[in-house]
Amino acid sequence: MSKNKGGSSLIVKLLASIIIGIILGLIVPENVMVVIETIKYFIGQIIFFTIPLVILGFIAPAIAELKSNASRFMTVTVLLAYLSSVGAAAFAMISGYAIIPHLSIASNLDNLREIPNPLIELNIPQVFSVMSALALALMVGIAVANTKAETVKKLLQEFQKMVLYIVQNIVIPILPVFIASTFASLAYEGSITRQLPVFLQIIVLVLLGHLIWLTIMYTLGGAVSGKNPLNVVKHYGPAYMTAVGTMSSAATLPIALECIHKNNVIPRHIQDFVIPLCNTVHLCGSVLTETFFVMAVSKILYGTMPPLTQMITFIFLLGLFGVAAPGVPGGTVMASLGLITNVLGFDQAGVAMMLSIFALQDSFGTACNVTGDGAIALMVTGIAKKFMKDDGSADSV
Repeated sequence: MSKNKGGSSLIVKLLASIIIGIILGLIVPENVMVVIETIKYFIGQIIFFTIPLVILGFIAPAIAELKSNASRFMTVTVLLAYLSSVGAAAFAMISGYAIIPHLSIASNLDNLREIPNPLIELNIPQVFSVMSALALALMVGIAVANTKAETVKKLLQEFQKMVLYIVQNIVIPILPVFIASTFASLAYEGSITRQLPVFLQIIVLVLLGHLIWLTIMYTLGGAVSGKNPLNVVKHYGPAYMTAVGTMSSAATLPIALECIHKNNVIPRHIQDFVIPLCNTVHLCGSVLTETFFVMAVSKILYGTMPPLTQMITFIFLLGLFGVAAPGVPGGTVMASLGLITNVLGFDQAGVAMMLSIFALQDSFGTACNVTGDGAIALMVTGIAKKFMKDDGSADSV
């Protein structure tokens, strides 16, 4: 009961943060916005500093618990994540060819109000990058699992406890403030009020696409695992709302772990391995969004959509580029700008419009990414039991 109440309370806080942030962004003068930007910048530095620690603190101990199955679990998880991203992109491509020609779309990009710079920019560099943390966690975890280094294994477990303390007592309490300040910035610059009407049709279609793809993913997850997927997805409300507010898979990771821990159908060691790993490599919502948007933007600016051969090349490469995308707002589209220009031939105007429209819904694409990770965990659970003889003996309490 207490856990459910806590989840509901968190959702209320996140919704309140979004509403308060938008209201503040619409009414505050520039000098107040400077203070809000300073707060957002400082809190963001703290949150993103902890992300590599969270990845290392969860993935390495989880791999060590997997023992001889470690490398196979990693391979299966990454492959499923890639197939999910490419499948989501293919679904968006097919939908785009079927729907976009029948839409009445016109561009109307107004100049946005410039957001003031923070008063103080105190950089807090990460100890190592997100990808370095991921690589280190994988290597250390696999080495510990295969060398049976029990002392290091215990150290990793102690480190995980320390990271959990940081997450629960520092990161989670400041998240609502970060979310409120983020939405205040969007409202202040005019992204919400000026650009939203222009792209409302395609944004609604993309959001519907997210829902359809998550339904497909959880249906497959339930079929592969033999478990009821509702037992997993019903706990993901706080993670979804956090992702909507932070626009960052990385910043949402602590909440996602809290949500996945509430189900009893996925072994704990699989939860603690799959969720942090998918947080970096599984971007089904962002990939689906970007694929549909590039087709819509191409239609708006150039009067036609990219040919099928270009789109197929684009979606397969986009899945790979997504693996290296940083878990920060706009990370997917920023990482794939080379594909947009080189494969699809977009000019500067096309790139500018892509960045603009992607930013309007980036939070929902991120929420789809995070929620979809639970479906991947279900699939890994089923595959582990059927083909890896994993009986869940490594579950932790």
